[in-house]
Amino acid sequence: MKSSPVTPPRTFRNPQLLWDNPDTASLSLGCWGCVDRDSCGGAHKGGSFFDCSDYCRCADKSTCDLVCRGNPAAFVARVREVGGLKLMDSPRGPRVTVDPLPAMVPLIEHRSARSGRLNFPIVAVPLYTLIDLSRGTLKFRDREALATQFGIDPAARLVVSGVARDRKIERYWELANRKAMLDELCSLDVSLITPPNFSVLTDVPRYDNLHAMKRILLTCMEMANAGLPVALHLNARTEQDYRSWTQLLAARPEIECVAFEFATGAGRGSRIDWHVAQLCELAANVGRDLRLIARGGVRVLEPLRLAFNDVTMIDTDAFNKTRCRRQAYFTEAGRLLWRSYPTASGAPLDDLLEHNIATLHSHHTYLERLHADRRLSSGGQRLAVAKYGNRKSIQGCYLR
Repeated sequence: MKSSPVTPPRTFRNPQLLWDNPDTASLSLGCWGCVDRDSCGGAHKGGSFFDCSDYCRCADKSTCDLVCRGNPAAFVARVREVGGLKLMDSPRGPRVTVDPLPAMVPLIEHRSARSGRLNFPIVAVPLYTLIDLSRGTLKFRDREALATQFGIDPAARLVVSGVARDRKIERYWELANRKAMLDELCSLDVSLITPPNFSVLTDVPRYDNLHAMKRILLTCMEMANAGLPVALHLNARTEQDYRSWTQLLAARPEIECVAFEFATGAGRGSRIDWHVAQLCELAANVGRDLRLIARGGVRVLEPLRLAFNDVTMIDTDAFNKTRCRRQAYFTEAGRLLWRSYPTASGAPLDDLLEHNIATLHSHHTYLERLHADRRLSSGGQRLAVAKYGNRKSIQGCYLR
């Protein structure tokens, strides 16, 4: 008996071509009658796409592991696990005050190639280096054990970053005892934590995006309920996603700090300008001052500092450049550059790391003060950003 032909999976070789842009593409035909259009906003990808189900690449949709209506049983289960896909339906958390943070916090991933301890008053560490993901418990019972492992001052303030690859993030969501683990994390006296940044991809059905956003919010509220100072991570694919985050933040004044990550998809090509414009619009429409924790995106800090009440950069360059034997320095014109800094085989990198962190801290502190002076010169008002600013300097005509 001849088997039926198998349809090959649909692939998108360049997901950047799937960026949603209502200014250049009309609403897909199948979205007009969709029951979830109000919360989703629809897909804007031209005439070749009927609706967001076309983003599913599975030849056999009954085995699809995305949040996709092509697999009804799995779809219902995934929606139920987050209590529906609307952000406003999530439980609320208490207000946990986030103490002021400096302009730059260096991320320290480990202490390899160092013999001593970093002399810096505040550091960031990845969330997933603190957790035994197979057991759902912390690896460190006290600050001294953590400081020994990372080569930092045990008295340093601690920022915990939830940004990571999907494999680690998904394992965090699968932990059954997150509440107990977060209670243990509180004992480490964390100054700030950002929740897992569940991916909001461009080449998946929109339901998968909404599900990821809801999980970000739920884990954020879990951290707040545990008493941890938390910054709500903002992941978004469309303008409607940003409007949904804006609506949530306007209704929940207990959230005073948000986080964003530019190091991967959001920082690519011209899309970084689009995200910056959306973030600035969000800051202007929430109705109160917001603080921003940014990871990546150094070249777009200017408009972000002018739009948000305060911006802190979780810096990965100091650690990564040190590992690659690169040294930061300033040119006579004040420009920050990197040069090769060869070391002897087996030589510790403590001095180079401290130099790079001090140099970048000085650089970011200067930028922060420069933007503060610009804000004062504008009469203390926030500056809005042109919708497609292309990283150009702020113009007076965009004053609110």
